[in-house]
Amino acid sequence: MLGKYSKTALAVLLAPSISYASEGEHHDDHHEHDENKIEKIQVTASRLGRIVTESATRTEIINGEEIQEKALMRPGNISMLVAETGGVRVQNTSPALGGANIRLQSLYGRYTQLLSDGLPLYGGQTTSIGLLQIPPTDLANVEIIKGSASSLYGGSALGGVINLISRTPSDELEGEVLLNATSKNGQDITSYLASPINDAISASVTAGVHNQEQQDLDDDGWLDMAEYQRATIRPRLYWESESGANLYLTFGAMFEEREGGTEEGETLPDGNPFIQSQDSKRVDTGFIFDQQLGDVINLNVRGSAMRQAHDHIYGLVEENDTHDSYLLESSVSGYSDDTAWLVGVAYQSDRFDSESYSAFNYHYQVPGLFSQVDYEASDEISMSISARTDWHSEYGTQFSPRISVLFKPESWIVRGSYGQGFYAPTPFIEDIEDVGLSRLAPLDNLKEEQATTASIDISYVVDSIEASVTLFASDVDNVTELEVINPLDTQSDKQVRIVNASDQSEIRGAELLLRYRWRDIKLTGSYLFTDATKQGDAGFGREPLALTPKHSAGAVIMWEEHGSHLVGFEAYYTGTQHLEGNPYRERSEAYWHLGLLGQITVGRVSYFVNAENLLNVRQTKEESLLLPMQDPSGRWTTDIWSRNDGFTVNAGIRIQFGH
Repeated sequence: MLGKYSKTALAVLLAPSISYASEGEHHDDHHEHDENKIEKIQVTASRLGRIVTESATRTEIINGEEIQEKALMRPGNISMLVAETGGVRVQNTSPALGGANIRLQSLYGRYTQLLSDGLPLYGGQTTSIGLLQIPPTDLANVEIIKGSASSLYGGSALGGVINLISRTPSDELEGEVLLNATSKNGQDITSYLASPINDAISASVTAGVHNQEQQDLDDDGWLDMAEYQRATIRPRLYWESESGANLYLTFGAMFEEREGGTEEGETLPDGNPFIQSQDSKRVDTGFIFDQQLGDVINLNVRGSAMRQAHDHIYGLVEENDTHDSYLLESSVSGYSDDTAWLVGVAYQSDRFDSESYSAFNYHYQVPGLFSQVDYEASDEISMSISARTDWHSEYGTQFSPRISVLFKPESWIVRGSYGQGFYAPTPFIEDIEDVGLSRLAPLDNLKEEQATTASIDISYVVDSIEASVTLFASDVDNVTELEVINPLDTQSDKQVRIVNASDQSEIRGAELLLRYRWRDIKLTGSYLFTDATKQGDAGFGREPLALTPKHSAGAVIMWEEHGSHLVGFEAYYTGTQHLEGNPYRERSEAYWHLGLLGQITVGRVSYFVNAENLLNVRQTKEESLLLPMQDPSGRWTTDIWSRNDGFTVNAGIRIQFGH
């Protein structure tokens, strides 16, 4: 007796890294056409691979249709793709180079684990520039788990997980080429090709070339848009044996030269030029092997390796370094009637080596043991309990639990979750990633950053209407932050150091979401309220976290007839934000971002044009990004709280071929 799990669901449950799809509608399609055959590997963020509507762990989905729309707006990277999801904020961390990270429910970007097909191919801590080096060309879905996911993925997932799921080859040759150009002298060429090789093996390859010319939009001698040239390539191989074993292999390479700072011949208030550049080389590889052992047991083995080399220039300072990251993991899963379970072991390694500042070198080695149990108490109630113990080489034993509960009465879906996790500090907090290590004192006596997160999510779905509200809360202890060293301190020749905050950061908020579909028209509205505070600088009272708007909202209307046309309009509101280290103001201004997208498809060829920032919002219209004098950390700019690219139009052509 199979209990509540159908044959198809069992195939998913037995393979923690394999599922039919991330959405109910996709799953139904696969179920209808091929009930007994496991799909080619498609990794999900939930360890036990449940269908998203049945999982107690809330997993938000950016589906393939949305990905295709966002790829027309920003073919070169995934920043716009994830930025327009409720509770997700892409925060610019480098006004010189344009770097950005992803904040989930206002938690710091360094707490977000970025995965590719369930593997940390971009490292345990994805750098802010790294986010801008990932094209969306080959994505099928994106899954987002908000709140502590350390119980599933270790310390790098303290704030949540974003899992980029690649397209899998069909039974016939297929592919596409996209050409794009922008009004700010940017160009993109991306391509995707997938094909079966024989009955057991299929393969895909994604490649891209991207270029952006430097832009000084306010003519102050400081580049508002950095110049870069980048090339990427990623082949993937899929193998499935007659016995049901599956193997997935991938390899990636990326090369980029990026330069910002002062324009040639220009100087800063101290009379000197300040060139800021970063040359990046990244190679990575990963595999997932899955084998059924008997009727109810499944073995899963996965691993990845990544090396990223950087050559930095910060004015007159050169810094060369390498980041290495490794993962090896094995798990066994199974089921019995209404219960699915998983037990696994993992070994993670993160290493940083600086040629110029070896005092910051570290090598974290983290063996771990994790488990998960999903239980269906009835047709309406289920729960998921996961826990992980990591033995960190620097910060000792860390225990990370998470519990999620699902209640589904008729058209309602109610979820609750509670989790705890940790993060191992590194020198690369937001304030340092943009200025380098030359002025930073060596790390000393730091404690691991810890967070407790909780949320309640209530959704109502009927016919073409979906509405939901989410209440969330996070308490973060030992937050690492930058502190200016007293100039009278003769014990150090450095200007700044990283310390643990004396009190916890507290984040409380609510998300509202409304989706409505009428024939070919989709309407989405969202609102996010956030109350995020930390202890005041004076040691008493509380003050808002910087760059965290209390109010933000968005609305998107899209009219699409597949194979014919697409027209979309979007409007996003960002409220005022508390600012730190800005001599011009203590609070930002609120602003709107408006965009308009159009596409016409004739046969296999699509022509598109996209207009972004229709109101031409630009922070440098109000005041300069440049500081009157260099900050002790080495920085020459304020934070970016608005936009710095102005009104931009991009247009291009997408050619599809094959199946």
